Amino acid sequence: MDNTTNPQKATATYPIGLALSGGGARGFAHLGALYAMDEMGIKPDIIAGVSAGAIVAAFYASGLKPLEIMKLFMISKFSDFCEIGMPRNGFFNMNGFKLFLKKYLPVERIEQCSVPVVLCATDLDSGTAVQWRKGAMAERVMASCAIPIVFKPIKIDGVNYVDGGVMHNMPAWAIRKECSHLIGINVSPLIKNKAPTGSILEIAQRSYHLLARTNAISDLSLCDTVISTDTIASMQVFNMKEKERIFKSGYKSAKQALQNSILFTGHK
Repeated sequence: MDNTTNPQKATATYPIGLALSGGGARGFAHLGALYAMDEMGIKPDIIAGVSAGAIVAAFYASGLKPLEIMKLFMISKFSDFCEIGMPRNGFFNMNGFKLFLKKYLPVERIEQCSVPVVLCATDLDSGTAVQWRKGAMAERVMASCAIPIVFKPIKIDGVNYVDGGVMHNMPAWAIRKECSHLIGINVSPLIKNKAPTGSILEIAQRSYHLLARTNAISDLSLCDTVISTDTIASMQVFNMKEKERIFKSGYKSAKQALQNSILFTGHK
């Protein structure tokens, strides 16, 4: 989708903005899309991310290339990041993921990134969407990824936070007014799928993702160019076994969308 008449462009601070959706393991498609953008000479001047998109935004904005980020995750599996706990406020904690972030993120704080980055989450206590532009990076990435029921909420300064996809699974809202041209990458397009018949955890995941995919629609309308990875839409959120296929889907989808975008025309 290409929308070139957004009236908010007149007050823009950044020429190109990039909004990265949530989507669990489908977030590897963001890396493929960024790789395609690098090939095409399209560099975002500000990046907003939620959930899986927040992970990619944090690493990319702090200076790592898409293939460098991909390499960090290639030998990882879900159990490396999460541990099952007593399901009082979530089935899993993210202690392993926190260690991973602290070890491999090049910066400790959001404001230290070489490209401005905005991480989005949900304030569970007040029921509002939040965005962070400064503060400790690892804790805020974790908060942005904390799918309710599946993961325990992340407490920061006494406030409980959960996945930003509860309110906005596409973080265009956070940076739209600041961007002349906003690219949105949606790795969780809304499709029909069979209802889960397994565990309460599977039902919780399915219910959450129906909510997140639906609430992204209004934010997608704010984007000038939308990259949608429809070919992996039915893939399970914690499927860490097909990273390369997901990466290639993002690459191909980005190439197709950007070649038809007025933005790419301006970069030829």
